Amino acid sequence: MNPEFPPAPQWNPQTRLLRAGKAPAYAGGTAVNPPLVRASTVLFDSTAQQREMRGRRGDERIFSYGARGTPTSFALEDAVSELEGAYRTRLLPTGLAAIGMTLLSYLRPGDHVLLTDSAYQPVRHMARQFLQPYGIEYSFFAADGSDAEAGMRPNTRMLYAECPGSLVYEMCDLPALAAMAHARGALVVVDNTWGSGVQYRPLALGADVSIMAATKYLSGHSDVMMGTVATTQAAWAPLAERCDAFGMAVSPDDAWLVLRGMRSLGARLQMHGQHALVVARWLQAHPAVATVFCPALPSHPGHALWQRDCHGTNGLLSLELRPGTPQAAVDRLIDGLQLFGIGASWGGYESLVTQAHMAEARSVTDWSRRGPVVRLHIGLEDPADLVADLARAMDQAGLA
Repeated sequence: MNPEFPPAPQWNPQTRLLRAGKAPAYAGGTAVNPPLVRASTVLFDSTAQQREMRGRRGDERIFSYGARGTPTSFALEDAVSELEGAYRTRLLPTGLAAIGMTLLSYLRPGDHVLLTDSAYQPVRHMARQFLQPYGIEYSFFAADGSDAEAGMRPNTRMLYAECPGSLVYEMCDLPALAAMAHARGALVVVDNTWGSGVQYRPLALGADVSIMAATKYLSGHSDVMMGTVATTQAAWAPLAERCDAFGMAVSPDDAWLVLRGMRSLGARLQMHGQHALVVARWLQAHPAVATVFCPALPSHPGHALWQRDCHGTNGLLSLELRPGTPQAAVDRLIDGLQLFGIGASWGGYESLVTQAHMAEARSVTDWSRRGPVVRLHIGLEDPADLVADLARAMDQAGLA
């Protein structure tokens, strides 16, 4: 502030009202949680400082304008980077926005991206609606990675994986895929929403970029939308430049909520996983259930890879009803549940249920002869109550 300005008592009331209380002095310790800082405009002490900060913000994280982040979002970026073992992290408004900005940052017209068959379903829509019209080629490889090498092309610039995969949690050998893709000059991007940085760490397994929907387990309370993109140092610059160019930012209030939710992430995941295994084992014994999909179960095809690469499981599992089960029975089952909310997303403290339409969600694997699949998110309710709710709804739906 200019030292020639008059002291506050000489200002008129309206001016004092605007200037007062901006930097209250206090003695004492430090708050447990980082403060919530809301800001669009950022003030500088001099024109020289403003020039210096703007000159440095291309390479450094500088508090220079709200769209480039505030101390609150910086704190969350640091927390995610620590969790993922990353060089830097960028925050985006939603998980899908994080995926879209990643594709936009690293792909150009004429490039080819090899997408996993198990990708989050809106990625397929994004490929059709964005990649294809803008001259970016795409194709899919089997969720277990078995045909990925055969799918590589001379212009393949990215291999995009999701492990475990959406809906039925296929495992792939990520270190092997990363070595293969890197040998051909392709970047490796992984959707790590299932692993949340605690149970799966793609960057440590060879990936260049790890994406998470912080909407899910990082937040943990079903009241925030956010995505994160964490990268190695070598991969950072294109993402940072493109996010700055498009003005990508998140609300500091949302960043503060996600940061608070992360403090209990480890404890919540333990409970989710324990409860899910109780429900999964009960479902395995039910006569109406053909398959239970959960990589922590020894019967899961990717169980050995899960044991090698993952650290625990979470609340997600899916069940396949017997082939030929009528849609009306599936609807009665879902509608009859009392403790499971019917809704998309997952990762909150509550249990959820929705039908997974696998024939629409996969194009490499043929699901036409399989039974209907129902996805469950097992929350923090007592698992005995959840099992009782499922048993009653199964009986009422005529599934015995």
